[in-house]
Amino acid sequence: MTAQGSGEDGAQNIEISGVLERVRTGVDAFDELVMGGLPRARTTVVGGTPGSGKTVFATQFLAHGIKTFNENGVLVTFEEPPGDIEANMSGFGWELAKWRKEGRLAFIDASPPITDELVIGDFDLEGLLSRIKHAVKTVNAKRVVLDSLTQLFDHFIGDPKILRRELFRISTALKKAGLTVLMTAERNSEYGEITRHRLEEFVADNVVILRNLLYREKRRRTIEVLKMRGSHHAEGEAPFTLLAGRGVVAIPLSSLRLEQQSSTVRVTSGNSAIDEMCGGGFFRDSVTLVSGATGTGKTLLVTNFLAGGVAAGERAILFGYEESKGQLFRNATGWGADFAGMEADGKLKIVCLYPEAQGLPDHLLTIQQLVDEFKPNRIAVDSLSALERIAPETGFREFLISLTSFIKKREIAGLCTATSKSLVGGESASEQHISTMTDSIILLRYIQEQEIMHRGLMVLKMRGSEHAKEIRRFTIDGAGMHLGEPFQHAPNVFKE
Repeated sequence: MTAQGSGEDGAQNIEISGVLERVRTGVDAFDELVMGGLPRARTTVVGGTPGSGKTVFATQFLAHGIKTFNENGVLVTFEEPPGDIEANMSGFGWELAKWRKEGRLAFIDASPPITDELVIGDFDLEGLLSRIKHAVKTVNAKRVVLDSLTQLFDHFIGDPKILRRELFRISTALKKAGLTVLMTAERNSEYGEITRHRLEEFVADNVVILRNLLYREKRRRTIEVLKMRGSHHAEGEAPFTLLAGRGVVAIPLSSLRLEQQSSTVRVTSGNSAIDEMCGGGFFRDSVTLVSGATGTGKTLLVTNFLAGGVAAGERAILFGYEESKGQLFRNATGWGADFAGMEADGKLKIVCLYPEAQGLPDHLLTIQQLVDEFKPNRIAVDSLSALERIAPETGFREFLISLTSFIKKREIAGLCTATSKSLVGGESASEQHISTMTDSIILLRYIQEQEIMHRGLMVLKMRGSEHAKEIRRFTIDGAGMHLGEPFQHAPNVFKE
């Protein structure tokens, strides 16, 4: 065992068999990306364009230490006055002013005067270091944030190499005192230089990048761990969002594991004929995709799925993105299902949202929160295609990975719908990035025989189970869906 950077307060950067002691940031998914948190007594630079969430991330790091681990902090601000930061961060539930009065948080206001411009040649930051050390000792701090170094560079005119040298001296001194340091810095673009003034190679053990990319008039936020010295970390970007009362909430796609158990228990689809085609029904922890053109009966299958669960004594939840709650109630009544009564009995919950109302990470977090609150046995999403149109291809796939992983981890029976672009089908489910993530696929298609257009249903895939291979005719009336005989000479519209 080796101890590095032991300070007067006893804080150490302890390394046992190559494993660094970790400091959790309060962004749970990010902590998973960096294998448990930031290494203690090291320096992290968080870079991002204006509005990417750097100050929120840094403040959350301090707030989590104070609230959860009784690790007091120091916030050095080079840009916003402390009063503005306290007001801006109160919406996330962080009582900075209260903690400051209680001696748990210290502010160092290094923001420049509005009218003065300092022109400096040869200088040092010894005065700033002394103020930080005094504040650390006063509140017995374990965490320090410097926000934002870019403002410090922009304020001083002179040789930037001197300022980098002084920042390195401050960073080294704080690390030797056993302090975990987080510095924020601005970038000029989402993909380019890590920071505007090239700070990372001089002061950082770790580099984290926050991005806030504009796509189709919507912002998509991601977080990336670019560098973690002496420590393994997940690679690539992970989506995140900013939520009132919570702060930064990230989605750890890279750390998702296929560790859930596979259930052999069958549950009804809500239609006995479809259950028979699937070998006895859906598996309890499976996710089923229903793909079909508009009007083929996708929402009807959702209705049967939900009503069948309630009839079996289960609780069910529906997230609708194409129709209003009133429309869903009316449709269900037309097929003999009393959604209003089920909801009044507390057995069913229906949530209808416009896809454009928020980004995909926010939709996912809404689903997760409501599922954890309602604790259903089955969940339906109608439809994924409505959500697909508001996100880039990568973002939609990330959403699907997280959604299906969440459903499986909770061991909930899931049913999702997707709309084929062609009325007669032929659109590959794989092209919608869904088929490989679902356990079962049911295809609904229009099939023309001479002058008559029929509806056809086929079970394309059923993991872990035998299933019917034929294409069955079906009709829809006031009592719901009725499956008939297989087509004898159906056109080739069901192939992938």
